[in-house]
Amino acid sequence: MQDLLTRLENHVLVCDGAMGTMLYSKGVFISRCFDELNISNPELVREVHLDYIKAGADIIETNTFGANRTKLMTHGLADQIRHINIQGARIACDIAGDNILVAGAIGPLGIRIEPWGKTAIEEAQVTFREQAKALVDGGVHVLILETFFDLNEVYAAIRGVRDVTDQPLIVQMSIEEDGNSLEGTPPEVFAKRLEEWGADVLGLN
Repeated sequence: MQDLLTRLENHVLVCDGAMGTMLYSKGVFISRCFDELNISNPELVREVHLDYIKAGADIIETNTFGANRTKLMTHGLADQIRHINIQGARIACDIAGDNILVAGAIGPLGIRIEPWGKTAIEEAQVTFREQAKALVDGGVHVLILETFFDLNEVYAAIRGVRDVTDQPLIVQMSIEEDGNSLEGTPPEVFAKRLEEWGADVLGLN
């Protein structure tokens, strides 16, 4: 299978949509830990992936957006982080076959990083590294960091990913209506930094 960057040289690729929204539409309560469904209800997760593939997606994302130690801890699932991420990767890879790329989804930690919060960048990096390692071990082809707005946190996330893999890395920043990040960083600034830090593909969401 050609990797993401090779395909992008000659083709426009279509990614899937939101996993959480689809799971909610299929009856999963918003208060549930959606990532844990990789273990307790893998067929439902598989169904969402299949829906997106049938709709024409060239890339599907794992059901692991919140599957980091910090967020899983709030659900009493910190000891399941590796299992949840590997299982999420395997579910997606099994249904993707030979033509669909699987992106390991990594979202923010849900806490503030220094200097805005108490969590050190190095500590956040370790947390992201742990999740990225499990996704890579599960067989994903690409890593995707999405819905980040804090440059310090996305820096920690990129470093964490690059500690374990040189696979293609997509990084998506969240922006306001004026085009700046939620913290006021203009796109030309954060785009330059993301590229310097090791992102291969940049996006907005």
